[in-house]
Amino acid sequence: MKGCLVNSKILRQLWSVVEQTQTSTLVGLSDPDLVNQLLRQLESIQALSSEEMNSVNAYLFSRTQLIRDLACARSA
Repeated sequence: MKGCLVNSKILRQLWSVVEQTQTSTLVGLSDPDLVNQLLRQLESIQALSSEEMNSVNAYLFSRTQLIRDLACARSA
């Protein structure tokens, strides 16, 4: 993420959302659907500016495999 507009509070909340999301959701959705789902959940907790939304969107797309790996490890 260039110019990282995602502050540490948003990142903590984002990863909390990931942890609270069911494993089946994290592994079962396509990348765009997964990113949109997590963004909607984050938005319900934390209002984001359009710049923050774009940055979180890019961040999530770059981390989809990590998110799925963590979800699979959680269910093992």
